[in-house]
Amino acid sequence: METTKRGKPKAKGNGQGTIYKMSNGKFRGQLTIGYNENGTPKRKSFIGKTKKEVSDKMKAFYVDNNRGLLPTDDRITLDNWFYTWLFTYRIHDLKPSSFERYEGLYRNYIESSSIGRIKLTDLRTHHIQSYYNSLVAEEGKSPSTIKTINKCLKSCLNQALKEGYITKNSCTLITLPKGSETSKETINIFTLEEQQTFMRECINNKNGMLYILALGTGLRLGEILALKWTDINFKNNYIDINKAIKSTYKIDSKGNREFQIIEQQPKTKNSIRTVPLNDNLIELLQQHRKKQMIDRDSNIEIYFDNNLVFSTPIGNYLNESNVRKTFKRILKKCNLKELRFHDLRHTFATRLFENGVPPKTVQTILGHSDISTTLNIYTHVMKDTKDKAIDKLNFLFKLG
Repeated sequence: METTKRGKPKAKGNGQGTIYKMSNGKFRGQLTIGYNENGTPKRKSFIGKTKKEVSDKMKAFYVDNNRGLLPTDDRITLDNWFYTWLFTYRIHDLKPSSFERYEGLYRNYIESSSIGRIKLTDLRTHHIQSYYNSLVAEEGKSPSTIKTINKCLKSCLNQALKEGYITKNSCTLITLPKGSETSKETINIFTLEEQQTFMRECINNKNGMLYILALGTGLRLGEILALKWTDINFKNNYIDINKAIKSTYKIDSKGNREFQIIEQQPKTKNSIRTVPLNDNLIELLQQHRKKQMIDRDSNIEIYFDNNLVFSTPIGNYLNESNVRKTFKRILKKCNLKELRFHDLRHTFATRLFENGVPPKTVQTILGHSDISTTLNIYTHVMKDTKDKAIDKLNFLFKLG
């Protein structure tokens, strides 16, 4: 060990810093990595069993630091960084509904979690892997949930990598749990008879036309609630789908939540499309518009003319939750099986397949970005069709 004449460690350049032997026999090295506001130096320490081990650590740090790969403050935890990333980098570039989902992931899976309190510089793949494993084994989280968490965390750590807080993204080597091959979405639909029963009851409901339109077009609920009369071309029988409504919460950095209904871009670029309307739907929509005008005239002093196809009595956006509740009430009144609103979309697709419409055409009408989603419905329909075809041959095998 080199020292000055007074016995103090000798400072060196080019990442060597100072190295000296401690009373426990190990070696300690120090590098000046910056200066505080009062002018005092900031130092980083390195400890090893040998002088060479410490020297190698210091040289590696020096090289990485000069390449802009390392921070001058290594006390930032994953929890701290995720919060900063969320409310500094993502709050304005994400749709409000997406930001709400990211904030939920932070609050439920990062904040106060076992990995949340780990320093960014200490975070390793095995920490994250162990955490994911425990979420599956001990809390019963699904593979899709783990994949969603990892996608979000990976994006967060990529920003930390860009800024030099870490030298690699620990999410890139994660082994994600595999989903079951049988985990495809279950397809539940109306039979033809059930659909007719449901639609007849909808005629008697104030906003029943909303559900009839869903059965006749396969539109998503958010797309229907965003519809304006200018989106409907009555002359050429089609609807322009170019926006969607989403009920979400506006969340600030203090965690305060404010409910809001927002208009935003559709789910994917494939969701921006034109959907054809049959003549009967056109006629029903025109009747619905006349009824809406009567409502408007009776509430003219407090009516908000948003030109919405489906609205509250005073012209505001309908709440998604209320629309779903009304749907459940109509089902119950008709003594029909329980379905989700989204199953109206599946019912529409099924009717198309039953009438020989090709899967690619159905994909375009529904706005699916991945045809496998369309084919999942198609497979369900074809299985039912095949079973009925076999039943028709049953009489041939009565040999006794």
